[in-house]
Amino acid sequence: MNYPIIKLKPGKEASSHYRHPWIFSGAIASSEAQHGDLVQLVDSTGLFLAVGTYSAESSIAVRLLDWKNVEINSVWFANQFRLAQIRRELLGYGPGTPTTGYRVIFGESDEVPGLIVDRFADVLVIQIATAGLDALRSEIVSALQEVFSPRAIVERSDMAVRSEEKLESAVGVLFGDDPGLVEFTENGLKFVADVLKGQKTGFFCDQKDLRQAARDLSAGRQALNLFSYSGSAGIAAIAGGAISVLNVDASDSALLLCQRQAELNGIADDKWSNQTADIFEWLSPKQDPQFDLVMIDPPALIKSKRDIEQGKKGYHFLNRAALRLVKDGGIFVSSSCSHFLTEDDLAFILRRASIQANVKLQVLKVI
Repeated sequence: MNYPIIKLKPGKEASSHYRHPWIFSGAIASSEAQHGDLVQLVDSTGLFLAVGTYSAESSIAVRLLDWKNVEINSVWFANQFRLAQIRRELLGYGPGTPTTGYRVIFGESDEVPGLIVDRFADVLVIQIATAGLDALRSEIVSALQEVFSPRAIVERSDMAVRSEEKLESAVGVLFGDDPGLVEFTENGLKFVADVLKGQKTGFFCDQKDLRQAARDLSAGRQALNLFSYSGSAGIAAIAGGAISVLNVDASDSALLLCQRQAELNGIADDKWSNQTADIFEWLSPKQDPQFDLVMIDPPALIKSKRDIEQGKKGYHFLNRAALRLVKDGGIFVSSSCSHFLTEDDLAFILRRASIQANVKLQVLKVI
């Protein structure tokens, strides 16, 4: 294809040869491209390497899509989507399986950098992060219709990263009618996603394995679900045999989803309760162990590098306070969705918090 050419500096082609999907701005010798263009990547001698999208605003200047000189159009996207769905079916996800809610396109992992597609039964939710893919929205939507035949496609491109690409937020229905609350299943359990108004794409598909782990460890336990959002971890706990679950969240709308999901799964009122509260304030006065299973999944407290130290203090406070509520022999499930908090950082925070809470921790699983 005759896309604008990005030429690399001598010796900077190795990562492309090994199919790393990113080219950093410092590796570029010259560029004919404008922000958001589809481009051809060539080495310092002019030899073709790959095609991708160009960003004049990000340190990741080129995100590579294909190592053949092909046209990036709806046909190309449809092929990528079919291959991704085949991989999901190998994992047991898809129509007619116990899991009809899952992430079907996960950016670089599915060789479509800058694109997320979550599938909730017959509704698709997309997030577009880059200017290059933003310009290809219609091709993406056409390919999704061809491959998945959804009743609706919703866009939730309201992520902060879009501002770095000089893009406005984009939220709305791209195809079909407003689907409202969308019902789907995960490991045989029934859930709903608020795809237009909920957090992220309406449901945290990436916590699937954590929910299953909690389910496996819940039998006979009284559970506390902090920052519960729509209560999916609590549903998993009840399915695993938990005696009861208390969901605590600051959002009344999230707790309404909690109740809806409890009703979908036939959970009795005496096993399921919801409480609206600021979690920091709710935890502060509590000292005594009350629960056999405590799950805590706070929002990202570290949104940038400048927030790291303050965010670590927040995670430390929350984990220390929540650990005080775990009975001897109980289970503690702690999560972080902060990109800038490493696994090692969280492990150190938990060790320090456990000592201060006078709790001995033993790691059972890392997900």
